[in-house]
Amino acid sequence: HSSSKSLSPTRVFIPRLWENGACNVAHKNIREQGRFLQDVFTTLVDLKWPHTLLIFTMSFLCSWLLFGMVWWLIAFGAAGPAAGFVPCVTSIHSFTSAFLFSIEVQVTIGFGGRMVTEECPAAILVLIVQNIVGLVINAIMLGCIFMKTSQAHRRAETLIFSKHAVIALREGRLCFMLRVGDLRKSMIISATIRMQVVKKTASLEGEVVPLNQIDIQMENPVGGNSIFLVSPLIIYHVIDKNSPLYDISPMNLHHHEDLEIIVILEGVVETTGITTQARTSYLADEILWGQRFVPIVAEEDGRYSVDYSKFGNTVKVPTPSCTARQLEEDRSIMDTMPLSPKGTIRKRSVKLKPKFTISEEPS
Repeated sequence: HSSSKSLSPTRVFIPRLWENGACNVAHKNIREQGRFLQDVFTTLVDLKWPHTLLIFTMSFLCSWLLFGMVWWLIAFGAAGPAAGFVPCVTSIHSFTSAFLFSIEVQVTIGFGGRMVTEECPAAILVLIVQNIVGLVINAIMLGCIFMKTSQAHRRAETLIFSKHAVIALREGRLCFMLRVGDLRKSMIISATIRMQVVKKTASLEGEVVPLNQIDIQMENPVGGNSIFLVSPLIIYHVIDKNSPLYDISPMNLHHHEDLEIIVILEGVVETTGITTQARTSYLADEILWGQRFVPIVAEEDGRYSVDYSKFGNTVKVPTPSCTARQLEEDRSIMDTMPLSPKGTIRKRSVKLKPKFTISEEPS
């Protein structure tokens, strides 16, 4: 899942790797198509809904027709003299009645007019085989439908990211920051977040890597990559000498810059136990230099309230217009910058400790 981002016409020069949370990579000329049939269940789950419903319907129809033909052959192949003859299956007079009997056997619906007698062992064997085949088809197709209706990316729709990322000073160091939040009250258990920088690189030998992926170290208020997403968090990455953003300056943040930062949030859905993953990405012109996210969590009536209408809002803050390398080599740049006044902390007028419940404030 990714927040909606309008694409400017000039962005075609730098295609996005992650488009609305989906990988923007097309696979062509796959010659070994048979590998997909080795994992039929995953292939069925990955199909689009019209194709899945078509296969679901045709699997039952084909099995009913196939066994209807078998029952028709058994009923008319074992015909004998009229006097004292007991048919293998009663009340089958045509292929239509054999087809109806096939449906009754497989879906365990008995209307009382047609039944298998004990005269033909072959009919009893076919009855057993059809029941087993019907159970297998039910297990596969119903399991496939269940997996498609409960896929993890549905839960990811309520995991949101800020439309823009920002670069600003934090504790005297340039930091890349973004905001992530969860709209549902049900928790994401064991949530982790990680980031990668994707850009085109070339080795010393002249080898060009079009999508070179570089992990970057994340920091958050909890520490490490694990987060407790009870309220929206500002996740940040300190741009130091080990960062691939070490030489990024405001002049590099334009749509011609070959740079994309991918953010991946993973966790276990509390209600279902299914692992979910939400993804987004930021191109160079979606990173705002010298901006900071506005606070959206406030204390109201003894509890914490989150105003999601300000989720992506930012304000300008004093930030040097140089790279992190230049700032580290020349700390005197900080002396020429005006410092923003520190916010004062207002004491609560109530003594009751606020309950940590999140509610959405009306905009």
